Amino acid sequence: MPSFIELGVDKDYLKGLQELGIKSPTEIQIKTIPCLLESKTDFIGLAQTGTGKTAAFGIPVLKGIDPGKPVIQALILSPTRELVQQIKKQLFKFTKYIDDKIFIEAVYGGEKIEKQINNLKRPTHVVVATPGRLIDMIERGEVNLKNINTLVLDEADEMLSMGFKLELNRILKYTNGARNTWLFSATMPEEIQSIIKKHMSPKAIRIEVNKNALVNENISHRFIKTTVKEKFDVLVQLLEGREEERGIVFCRTKAGTQSLTEKLKEEGFSVGALEGDMQQKERDKVMRAFKNESLQILVSTDVSARGIDVHNLGYVIHHQLPEKLEYYTHRSGRTARAGKTGLSFALIISSEVERLREIQRQLNIEIKEIKI
Repeated sequence: MPSFIELGVDKDYLKGLQELGIKSPTEIQIKTIPCLLESKTDFIGLAQTGTGKTAAFGIPVLKGIDPGKPVIQALILSPTRELVQQIKKQLFKFTKYIDDKIFIEAVYGGEKIEKQINNLKRPTHVVVATPGRLIDMIERGEVNLKNINTLVLDEADEMLSMGFKLELNRILKYTNGARNTWLFSATMPEEIQSIIKKHMSPKAIRIEVNKNALVNENISHRFIKTTVKEKFDVLVQLLEGREEERGIVFCRTKAGTQSLTEKLKEEGFSVGALEGDMQQKERDKVMRAFKNESLQILVSTDVSARGIDVHNLGYVIHHQLPEKLEYYTHRSGRTARAGKTGLSFALIISSEVERLREIQRQLNIEIKEIKI
């Protein structure tokens, strides 16, 4: 296993990495960092969330900055506010002990745009943004992307599934020029392939991590057969057996999320809901409580859990199987992050058995039955 120094990372960055608990490189970092440090290239990385992508692209992004030029030289796009904040925080930590000051700003919805516009008036080298808010800024003429030499699309498939296709295409047009584009995605739907074809070099370097593992290998998959009537009792038993751990229960609908949260509260569980109609302030409050462990369980819709990165999340539970195959990957990928192990439980009624077989077949995983 090579060290970060052997991958070409300056030793100034090591202390910041170590403070984040990053001691030895992950597979994506080993394959990506030397490649992006050495050559000016377009790049496509296929990797699950939780594999260490932020350092894989973050260090090469920072290394490519000329701190003497007070202009935006790199743009990192990510699907959710939480992910944007997290990437900014990590990049800031990476640069903590380097000699030159590199300034990083975050741009996302749910916070006053004026505040972010003011922040961008300071010297800024790197902008981390959600696509929607960035387009707002561009249209107001408040952000100058003329000097960008690196554009990173992080979790590109998530950005598309959240409906950012138009925004992405517009941003790619705005930043058109001598930039290199680095695209990271867990899955490769047709829309991603068309972005690659339209906006990236045919010579782009491609790297895949755990090619056969469409789902993180550190997750164990289980299912429990139940009926609609008994499902809630089974869920309660499952949660009672894991009181020491934090977990996320996934529902398909906002209404289902709210009613399940209420029922679990009545049973005495420490639980909060995440769904699309919530105000950003409420969402932040729930996430803070979950991260500082004053909440043990989150009940969430698929889209609301995007970009959640919580250390030591013990399990996820599929209260219903997701509509889309990639949602199973995204849901399960909330656990077993950064090299840890995790469990994914699906509560299955008889009409879903065929769907479960399909998921196993397409994702090349084994989901074992357990009895409660």
